Amino acid sequence: MMKRPPITSLHIVLLALLLASCGLVFALRSSQVTPVSLTPSLTGEEEYCLSCHADLPEISASHPVEAFGCVVCHGGERLALDADLAHSTMIGGDNPSSLAVVEQSCGGSECHSGAVEDHRDHIQRVMTSVQATYAGAIATVRYAFGEQDSLTAEQGIFAIADDRVMDEDGVPALTAFDPAESPLLEQFGENCLSCHLSSQPMEGSHYARLDGCAACHTPTAGEDLAATEQHTLTTAIPYTQCNTCHNRGNYSLKDMSFHAREDSELGRLSSYYQPIAQFVRCEYTLDCVDCHTRSEAMGDGDIYSNQTEIQYVQCKTCHGTIDSLPLTYTITDPEDLALRVAALNPIMDLQVGDTIIVTEQGEPMWNARQLPDGSFEMVGKATGAYFTFNTVLGTDCQQNVDEQESQYCHACHAVDH
Repeated sequence: MMKRPPITSLHIVLLALLLASCGLVFALRSSQVTPVSLTPSLTGEEEYCLSCHADLPEISASHPVEAFGCVVCHGGERLALDADLAHSTMIGGDNPSSLAVVEQSCGGSECHSGAVEDHRDHIQRVMTSVQATYAGAIATVRYAFGEQDSLTAEQGIFAIADDRVMDEDGVPALTAFDPAESPLLEQFGENCLSCHLSSQPMEGSHYARLDGCAACHTPTAGEDLAATEQHTLTTAIPYTQCNTCHNRGNYSLKDMSFHAREDSELGRLSSYYQPIAQFVRCEYTLDCVDCHTRSEAMGDGDIYSNQTEIQYVQCKTCHGTIDSLPLTYTITDPEDLALRVAALNPIMDLQVGDTIIVTEQGEPMWNARQLPDGSFEMVGKATGAYFTFNTVLGTDCQQNVDEQESQYCHACHAVDH
């Protein structure tokens, strides 16, 4: 009978190494991601992003994952199963709608930087908008401290030119804002640039928003951005999202800083507006997007010196005047812009043959249509609530025919706040 050789320390080390290697192999096999293949119809290129992200909700009905996939917008290594490698070439990190990368992620003639006549020039419109350039605030401060001779905008958050100025009020180009012109402008630059579309929000759930397109189209108000993974784009934008920049307080020229609201917000009126003026009921019953149009909110492609130059919807847009009905048109084309936009937020069954209100600039207010009895209804884009309303024509209104702006309507129809 052969004698078993003694077990030495070398044997123990070798056995330990063998067990460790077996454990490593088992761990690698058990942690290996099982590929989930998707070939989006728009690209025709296989990608494995859903191997790890299958639990993410579809970002919007207009961006179905079967058509878009993930890589066409987010970038990344489409066939990588290792997280670090897959994410190494992502566009804009968690937010490809950031204005710094939006042309790369959301551009293209068939997406959001297409032809004006096809209403696909979203990126150009946003980049030249006062929401992005902050040109109005910058012009006001520079004029107040003698750095420019008029309130016509000269500088923006970034330099930009408009080669297709279509409005007599438009500005051909802006240079980049230079706060080094004076100490006061430096203070303005440090304390008062938190609301343009390229900026990061101030701390606090009231200000919670992303930047770029997602600042408006991804509802985040009241949330903890650091703890929330946002994967939503919508045109049903509640007023609370608008308030992440608007109505949270005021900037002061005296000390060049932001002063948050100190009043208690009780009820929708006080939440909607600060207690500084009078407002009519529809202004705080509806949401901002129910009245303010695409061009007012996102820009029309021209560069303006301030918000009032592009804001044109007033009471008379929907209610008409004492001597005229609101402007309307009847949809006859199945490809009408109103139908296309309404399909992005299907709160109402808008159809060919419907008569809808249109602004003086010809932009359809697709959520406000005329009923068979001659009255009108508006559907809330964020709430889906139905509101019926009548026109001024034929009523006992005594308003002066030469004073038809909203400020004159407020004289009788506003409530104190």
